[in-house]
Amino acid sequence: MSPRSCILLLNPNTSVGMTERMLTVGRTVAGPATDLVPLTAPRGVPYIASRAEAQIGGAVALEMLAEHRERADAAIIAAFGDPGLFGARELFDWPVVGMAEAAMLTACMLGRRFSVVSFATALGPWYAECVASHGLTERCAGIRMLDSPFQDVCAVQDEKEGLLVDLACRAVAEDQADVVILAGAPLAGLAPRVADRIPVPVVDPIAAAVKQAEALIALRPRKAEIGTFSRPPAKPTQGLPEALARRIAHDDF
Repeated sequence: MSPRSCILLLNPNTSVGMTERMLTVGRTVAGPATDLVPLTAPRGVPYIASRAEAQIGGAVALEMLAEHRERADAAIIAAFGDPGLFGARELFDWPVVGMAEAAMLTACMLGRRFSVVSFATALGPWYAECVASHGLTERCAGIRMLDSPFQDVCAVQDEKEGLLVDLACRAVAEDQADVVILAGAPLAGLAPRVADRIPVPVVDPIAAAVKQAEALIALRPRKAEIGTFSRPPAKPTQGLPEALARRIAHDDF
């Protein structure tokens, strides 16, 4: 029997409903020996849609990862812009997967160029910077966002399903996208529902992140001892939560 693995599914937004939606999607693709542990940010914003909100969410994500690090074999930052991802890879010894990075790397294995499609224009600049931070701008055919208001972020995929499909089809026809990513935590689970209405492969970011995390656990990569993702030198802190302060101080062994 294969040993069980624990993957932290960390939502840096404060919406519990969004976490539950992503957990449901993740469980549909997770292997039988994988336990997904949902975590929702205790403070912040209901959904991240700006650079400032991403900074807040990233800091809270680091606190949550430090608090739960002993139970984890890997973690997923479950917000499309990957807030806190690079910092988490510095601080922790097990793999940390960003939902956006996992979706884009998966898309790159399915085609030459991908398009990102989501539900709000405010997300566009942040998503473009996320693509660039992962070095994938040349592989990105475009970022397309709906420009109409929505009633409830947790129900936006149901409210805007037809418009999102039309936008994805335009990305294929006009941007020559080989793959479409339906981006953002509120769209989790939409990809398999509409895949037969979009003429190219469609990637669900949370599903991609779960499978990428499982692959990294199986590969058992070592923690970098040198380089840009090695653990930073110990230093004292002031006012941080205890678990994170101890991790930064190298006082958590």
